[in-house]
Amino acid sequence: MSWDQLSAFAQSAPLLSIAFVGLTLAVIVSQVRHRLSGIAGLTPGQVTQLINREDALVVDVSPAADFAKAHILGSVSAPLAELDPEKHKVLSKAKERPVVLVCRAGQTAHEAASKLKKAGFAKVSVLEGGIAGWRAAELPLSKGR
Repeated sequence: MSWDQLSAFAQSAPLLSIAFVGLTLAVIVSQVRHRLSGIAGLTPGQVTQLINREDALVVDVSPAADFAKAHILGSVSAPLAELDPEKHKVLSKAKERPVVLVCRAGQTAHEAASKLKKAGFAKVSVLEGGIAGWRAAELPLSKGR
């Protein structure tokens, strides 16, 4: 596609062109923020190793209804809307343990990870791809509360 064709398309569909540019910028900004946050993104395999070797605490920040549908075995539910690291009975005792945050697709967990870092948690990471990534790696999920 040449610049002339691209320009002609932008002129014939300005709203679509603006939406495309806006979404592209939003994705780029989001990715840069994640990379600069200092919060590690882990693959499902790395999370499994962290659970087995260092007794990592897996915290699912999805809404309770989503947690009930599917969650990583042994994970605890702490929906982002209610996440208070100091008051949560399991989290408040885990400041020195590795903590892996999980959500449905991996985006919400980054926001929760920032909260935990600010609250003084030393080893915070995020499951990249969330439950969808865990499922894609064909790892087991549990249902119910």
